[in-house]
Amino acid sequence: MSGRSANRTRDRVLQFVRSFIAAKGYSPSVGDIVEGCGLSSPNLAQYHLNVLEREGVLRRTPGVFRSIQLVHKANREVPLLGAIAAGSPIPVPESDNWTESAEEMLDLSRELVGDGENLFALKVRGRSMIDACVMDGDIVVMEATQVAVDGDMVAVWLKDEHEVTLKRIYKEGSHIRLQPANRQMEPLYVDPGNVMIQGRVVAVIRKFTR
Repeated sequence: MSGRSANRTRDRVLQFVRSFIAAKGYSPSVGDIVEGCGLSSPNLAQYHLNVLEREGVLRRTPGVFRSIQLVHKANREVPLLGAIAAGSPIPVPESDNWTESAEEMLDLSRELVGDGENLFALKVRGRSMIDACVMDGDIVVMEATQVAVDGDMVAVWLKDEHEVTLKRIYKEGSHIRLQPANRQMEPLYVDPGNVMIQGRVVAVIRKFTR
């Protein structure tokens, strides 16, 4: 099982546990999880429960039946990888050449950033998103993705210019509109073939030493 597939299965297990507890008032057994998530064996269910326990998402009492408890305020470590422009695009390395090791690891509340896969964080440079409450010096937490719906705030790689920018994205006919959230700035209209979405904003953090 690939890492991405395993993560999706683990998310399904976690969601099943949450739904089961909410509906019945007690935790599921391993057998319930196997059946409810369509897993191939109890060992696979135990594996994903062990990983979730190590990640601090849930806890269990050894030897006690139906002892799964959700840890609602478990934090996540998110790598801070560098900076992104929220103004005129600035040159940066391509996504697969971003800083090999994070500048630092941010310890963030799961309630803030959610349970999405492949999270990373970037410092914001520029003022083009100020009307969306994203200021110069803020940190945006991104979920790595190459797809978005109209209105999403995304990190966009402009292939020809070798530049990246933070904007809201809209598909308009044969072009892509990259819309700033600053009434004093004009949108960018680009060819879809020149655009690679690198991530979608899931949280904005301001309380850091500048």
